[in-house]
Amino acid sequence: MEGVPVRDYRYAVMALMAVMAIINYVDRGAISYASGPITAEFGLDKAAWGAVLGYFGYGYMVGALFGGALADARGPKWMWVVSGTAWSVLEIGMVFAGQFGVAVLGGSALLGFAVFRVLFGLAEGPAFATINRSLAVWAAPRERGIATGLGLLGTPLGALLTAPIAVALLSIGSWRVMFVLLGSLGLLWVVVWIRVFTDRPQDNPRVGPPERELLTGGTAMPTGKPLGRESWRLFFGSRTLIANTIGFFAFLYVNFLLLTWTPKYLEDEFGFKLSSLWYLGMVPWIGACVTVLLGGRLSDWLAARTGDLRIARSWLAVASLALTGAVFLCIPLVHSPAAVLALIAVGNALNFLPDTVYWAVVVDVAAARAGTFSGIMHFFANIATILAPTLTGVLVADHGYGAMFVGAGIACVVGMVAMVFVNPRAKVDFRPADPVVVPA
Repeated sequence: MEGVPVRDYRYAVMALMAVMAIINYVDRGAISYASGPITAEFGLDKAAWGAVLGYFGYGYMVGALFGGALADARGPKWMWVVSGTAWSVLEIGMVFAGQFGVAVLGGSALLGFAVFRVLFGLAEGPAFATINRSLAVWAAPRERGIATGLGLLGTPLGALLTAPIAVALLSIGSWRVMFVLLGSLGLLWVVVWIRVFTDRPQDNPRVGPPERELLTGGTAMPTGKPLGRESWRLFFGSRTLIANTIGFFAFLYVNFLLLTWTPKYLEDEFGFKLSSLWYLGMVPWIGACVTVLLGGRLSDWLAARTGDLRIARSWLAVASLALTGAVFLCIPLVHSPAAVLALIAVGNALNFLPDTVYWAVVVDVAAARAGTFSGIMHFFANIATILAPTLTGVLVADHGYGAMFVGAGIACVVGMVAMVFVNPRAKVDFRPADPVVVPA
């Protein structure tokens, strides 16, 4: 099929991005289901385990920042290949993390996991900024919301599939076998991606003339040094981008809290065993797989119906975060596992409803620096990937599991207030000296 145009090839590209996001999320979340054997083998308590889960975020922040900038400077294909290869190799390397700490880092398995999780986070960090950079040219403007939703579908779908995949692999082998097989799957995806993806649709022989015309209608693409002083000045000069980052922080806090602590919460509070977690761990993510797509379509519909991007982006996020926070604040008030799981699922579904909004706003106001500004947003918002699991470990140790849901509710309130100040019509005013080229 080389060189033969494929109708609507952009949807195949979006689907493969979703597959990448699934692999990305399964790889990062699988460790949560191995908490029992790992903590038992290396003698880690709840606070130490929370730290292990939080170490990922340190590297992830930096990877998101520089990954987005490198996707602008070197092209998203280069960034995909480097990032995907690195995180897959490091996923396999988790097999040796504890022993590495014991043998090399003064007998501390905790430090060994810290090193590997930080590096693993660094490698995974560029993924979603690179998705947004890719969609800046692989999605038509009128379908940007739903396209972003398709690209981001891998987030809840990956989290949903983490439970059955991780539990199945743990059941047929050790946690070390699980990491090796997951890392190998990531390397396979990289090989496929090299063959099917190009930085620009007009350079891809599978994209026919009508689709090429649809996708290359004047989108400005960056060159030069995207992480220079000018980019920082422009980002922090935009109230919309700052407020949007705080809103995204709230989303990530809830997302990463559930991803990292749900398995242990279900084990400790309700006595569920690994054999039950393969399906119970899926429950919180079922609704989110629907709402992440629904939110993108709803945002596009609101924009077309009202002609007001602020309603389509900002107010959709405000309403969703308000409802999410209310649901999570109710969880400590119920005590049956069925009621708890139902509330978690509803809250998580509401949390994912505006997921596309945070990424679409960056493209709305600064398409010419979509990778760089997505990376900066991701860098600061990903403080949540450190704070959520680490703070939860402390809260659970001191106050019990109810405190972690109160923390999630507070994060949602902060995000809701911030999104009030988001205005997608407030375009970033690039200086004439900031070089851009329009694709031919």
